[in-house]
Amino acid sequence: MKGVITLTTLTTDYLKNSTEFEKIGIKVPTYDQAALQTATASHPRWVHFGGGNLFRAFHAAIAQRLIEAGELDSGIIVGETYDEQVVTDVYRPRNNRILRVITKENGDFDKELIASVAAAYFVNPSAAEDWAKMQAIFQAASLQVVTFSITEKGYNLKTPAGDLNQLTLNDIENGPAKPVGNMAGLVSLLLGRFKNGAQPLTLLSTDNFSQNGDRLKDSVLTIANGWLKNGFVDQAFLDYLQDKHQISFPLSMIDRITPNPAEKVGAQLKASGFDDADIIHTAKHTNIAAFTNSEASHYLVVEDEFPNGRPHFETAGVIMTNRATVNDADQMKVTTCLNPLHTALAIFGSVLGYHSIADEMQNQDLVALIKQIGYVEGLPVVTDPKVINPKAFIDQLITKRLPNPFMPDTPQRIATDTSQKMAIRYGVTIKQYLADENRDPVTLTFIPLTIAAWLRYLLGVNDDGEAFTPSPDPMMDYLQTQVAGLTYGSQNSPQNVHVNIKNLLSNESIFGVDLYAVGLGKKIEDDLAQMLTGQGAVAKTLATVLASDAQPVA
Repeated sequence: MKGVITLTTLTTDYLKNSTEFEKIGIKVPTYDQAALQTATASHPRWVHFGGGNLFRAFHAAIAQRLIEAGELDSGIIVGETYDEQVVTDVYRPRNNRILRVITKENGDFDKELIASVAAAYFVNPSAAEDWAKMQAIFQAASLQVVTFSITEKGYNLKTPAGDLNQLTLNDIENGPAKPVGNMAGLVSLLLGRFKNGAQPLTLLSTDNFSQNGDRLKDSVLTIANGWLKNGFVDQAFLDYLQDKHQISFPLSMIDRITPNPAEKVGAQLKASGFDDADIIHTAKHTNIAAFTNSEASHYLVVEDEFPNGRPHFETAGVIMTNRATVNDADQMKVTTCLNPLHTALAIFGSVLGYHSIADEMQNQDLVALIKQIGYVEGLPVVTDPKVINPKAFIDQLITKRLPNPFMPDTPQRIATDTSQKMAIRYGVTIKQYLADENRDPVTLTFIPLTIAAWLRYLLGVNDDGEAFTPSPDPMMDYLQTQVAGLTYGSQNSPQNVHVNIKNLLSNESIFGVDLYAVGLGKKIEDDLAQMLTGQGAVAKTLATVLASDAQPVA
């Protein structure tokens, strides 16, 4: 391609060659990355654990905005906690640079070279040099904030039965010298900070689950208390961790759909003249590339508790607020405006044979279903967080985010662990109807219809009568045992349906309520019976209920 440079990596000097980057539509920074790296070594301010795709699309871009605006005088230091190849094969060969691609629903791309990452390390004592460097960084008085995107599993210290798992028990027994788990490694680093001046620090979880800061704090204190009991630390260290003026654990609500790098995005990048668009599949099954593809819409709401100061995150669009508002924003998302709609698409999409959320959004019955769940059944009882408009949030989700064909998300991925989500995504709304003297859960139609579809999904038979494997779920064996007596392809008697699902529908640990006690059990039984009658019955049941019970959407 005449007049276009070939970028085998992202290491081309973007300041000297800015015009060449512009020719292939890539925006570049205005700051000198080398100078930024020198400043970061002198006074580190921000460490981020978890160097995956969400970080590359979101946090790194926030830092870039702050650096460009003069609000941040050093870069982010990435601490990868899971996969060493992310550091050795992706970050370092490209001088820690990232090509962020914002994919739009009309097929357009916004491309930007992100250079805000000053260094990347594999944070594990097995990588001795990297571990020593991270220990030194944590001892720096200038360090203000440590953020996390390590997924909810990264904080887990317990077995499904609620006991400490073996990894955690080993870390507690072995002490801070050679931690293996994420949380033990973090506490070891904090111990080094405590012993070298006990400077304040903020530990900010930005992982996508409710009360994330509280979960992080509980995990940190579990390790620290274990070490106290075994004589590795003293009470003063525990006091340091529990003093909010020393160590804070703010809550956050984060929302940005960032799937793995997409082959069709990589192909389009290559066609435009960008060579380094191959997807890397590591030995640990991480899928990552020089580029990261993400949507344009994004939200980050953070509790403003930073005892050692912070950058002016507001400049980059982060909503800084109080704890109650973060909780309201999180509840708005997970109980009304996003997660319940996503789960409904996951359940129906899996049974109806879809493999793309964007493709589902071409099915007008599925679009009508999620509009009823969001606008009609959810919005009337949601708490408005004020900092985000709930209706506008749903509008954007339905018209721009979910239909985006360049966001390769699947119903099968979203259907993972559905038993763990029901109580939050639907049970909370049912409880709100119970608590409102002007409302009654029996008036709900499309939430119970979705619950019925989930029970139908558990049979592992799609709407064409073909077997499929349901997505992983920690309760799958129990769930499938409960529905084993249901018969696909014939008219199940009301008594047979009731006998087979009564234990499930009355299980408050799954749904947050006894669905019979709130008046929804019989409605779910009737919907499920219709969905079992044979080929096409799920689609037909959905269409029938929409025709008879759908309410106007404002």
